Amino acid sequence: MKSFRRHPATVNAGSMADIAFLLLIFFLVTTTISADKGILRQLPSDCPNIEDCIKDINERNILRINLNSNQEIFIEDKVVKLEDVEQIVKAFVDNNGALDCDYCYGEKLTTSSDHPKEAVISLSHDALTKYYLFISVQDEITKAYYDLRQRYIKEKFNKTPEQITDKEFKIVKQAYPFIVSEVKVKRN
Repeated sequence: MKSFRRHPATVNAGSMADIAFLLLIFFLVTTTISADKGILRQLPSDCPNIEDCIKDINERNILRINLNSNQEIFIEDKVVKLEDVEQIVKAFVDNNGALDCDYCYGEKLTTSSDHPKEAVISLSHDALTKYYLFISVQDEITKAYYDLRQRYIKEKFNKTPEQITDKEFKIVKQAYPFIVSEVKVKRN
């Protein structure tokens, strides 16, 4: 009599690597990878004539904004609130201290900027300053310049910012150049 032996069932694993490879390709193709977000800033171009780029800046034309490790905002050594930064920057840039700006509406203070073309915002921060505060202050500075430029566009061209041409926008940028110097303060 014959004895029947049962052989254990086997699975053909030859195509297992192919299946894993196809699944890997499927997930790579169908997965969405979130894009990194950052600050939209255009770096300055190279300076063709170094003498034009290295010039002395009158101290009154520099607005110093400092962010410390306690998340406080200092403008000219006075603590200010984030909500006040925009108005302070607008008043500084639009001051018209030299009395030669025909489109400025500032208070003409002798302790503030001479002209919007001369105004420099110096933004310095501590190594322990929170990212959100740094970005928030930058946003307030940008809003101030946007408002000044928007007013200039309305008065000079009688248009909205969306309606101006590239040539007109260059004129606006020359009237209110966005000059911000960013410095990180090193800790010992």
